[in-house]
Amino acid sequence: MNKPVMPTSSLSLKLPKADRSIETYRLAASRSFPAKLEGTLNRVAFSAAHMVTDPFADNDPWLAPAIDWDKTIAFREHVWDLGLGVAEAMDTAQRGMGLDWPTSLALITRSVTAAKRRNALVFSGAGTDHLAVEDAKSLDDVIRAYEDQIAAVEKVGGRIILMASRALAKLGRNAGDYAGVYDRVLSQVREPVIIHWLGDMFDPALTGYWGTTDLDKAMDTAVAIINGNAAKVDGVKVSLLDKQREIDMRRRLDKRIKMYTGDDFNYAELIAGDEQGFSHALLGIFDAIAPAASYALSRLAAGDEAGFYDVLGPTVPLSRHIFKAPTRFYKTGVVFMAYLNGHQDHFTMVGGQESARSTLHLAELFRLADQAGLLANPEAATQRMKTVMASRGIEA
Repeated sequence: MNKPVMPTSSLSLKLPKADRSIETYRLAASRSFPAKLEGTLNRVAFSAAHMVTDPFADNDPWLAPAIDWDKTIAFREHVWDLGLGVAEAMDTAQRGMGLDWPTSLALITRSVTAAKRRNALVFSGAGTDHLAVEDAKSLDDVIRAYEDQIAAVEKVGGRIILMASRALAKLGRNAGDYAGVYDRVLSQVREPVIIHWLGDMFDPALTGYWGTTDLDKAMDTAVAIINGNAAKVDGVKVSLLDKQREIDMRRRLDKRIKMYTGDDFNYAELIAGDEQGFSHALLGIFDAIAPAASYALSRLAAGDEAGFYDVLGPTVPLSRHIFKAPTRFYKTGVVFMAYLNGHQDHFTMVGGQESARSTLHLAELFRLADQAGLLANPEAATQRMKTVMASRGIEA
């Protein structure tokens, strides 16, 4: 189960260092995690899942997404096998960074269908991204855009994650503007939704969300709107990379409302919680570390907090590296991990985003993934890493 299973010190490869030298990196001892959930969970945990492209499609990646639907759904089945839910068509799937609304809806439709076959958990992103920001002239335009996407997701049987809106960030001037939009939209949803507060480090177009750049005032507005619509809100996902703000907000929420941590820097301690409560999880990093996350959460549910931290603690340095500024490029690291671990046969991304991180970044990602025991097959991962390094001028 969660034990070192084999020494991998005999495995090595050439990796670049920041001083421009090349080192011979020798892998650490590997760990093995169950491929399916063992035990139970006492936290609701979603992985925001990535897209797998079709690398042989005859398209221009910057202009049109080409999706390998079979591999994309297979990855979601991997996540569900581990007892995690899927947060569908979110920023991890490159929503707004290569994935348009028509393709997002096709993804949501397929994912909801696949989830129903196995009674698995999936919530899907509904936003306003089919409305070009420059075409949004009024708050009513924003409301109609939200209504269109919500109706489309609900029509295929999906549950809603209400995504932050770039158009609303442009037009909303104050707390009243945001309250008017959210109150109207939430009054119409069939089932309680997850509200997503995505910080501008993930999307610069969301600067000033909730009508102010003052985060204290923004939180006051968000809490007032959310608590005022508590019957329509399952939970709140906060992606600000600020653990204290998340804790403060968690303690202010109506007791019926879950806090889903979106803090890819501090998730272990936020999920473990304190004497006043804990956060559930909706995390992009859970795409990259799903087997370890599942096992760690099962240990926490079994009362083994030390075991939880033993598994999840070493993953945090990797997550902080993947999500380092510019944070919006974290998707590259997530997909690279999927490639290293054999979930896809290539490192090709929607929009050509495989180019968004440097060779040095990928090299450090490999080291940190190895040191956290996250390479499912170290031999295969090493060979794939050698291939990528060779394509960037570093021969084995």
